[in-house]
Amino acid sequence: MRYREKKRDDVDGVDISPLIDMVFILLIFFMVSSTFVKDMKLDLNRPSASSASKANSKIIRLYIDKYGDTYLDNQPVKVWAIQNKVRDLLRVATEKSILVITDEGVSAQKLIDVIDQCRLAGGEDIAVSTEREAG
Repeated sequence: MRYREKKRDDVDGVDISPLIDMVFILLIFFMVSSTFVKDMKLDLNRPSASSASKANSKIIRLYIDKYGDTYLDNQPVKVWAIQNKVRDLLRVATEKSILVITDEGVSAQKLIDVIDQCRLAGGEDIAVSTEREAG
């Protein structure tokens, strides 16, 4: 009896191009279906010392000292009361501008809290300055 040798197809490798196609399709699917987080934006006008100019005397000035205490018209005021007091001042003011003058050691969170209260009170143009720049 003669045994015939069976012909075997030489399989050198596995074709992975369909696998790569599927991976790219999944990648595109997840990129399109994912949501992108947008950061909140807060516009601040922070002049540098070289571009500092005299502020209008009719605007409302809020001071934040290095300890985080806030003052409106040289009177101490709590952050939660800023909105009401500024709103009262804006009713009689011709300009709706507010200048927040900060000390060097003031935290960013404290500054943002004060600016938020000013915006909620109806302030349209809120500028931030340091004590040295304000003069």
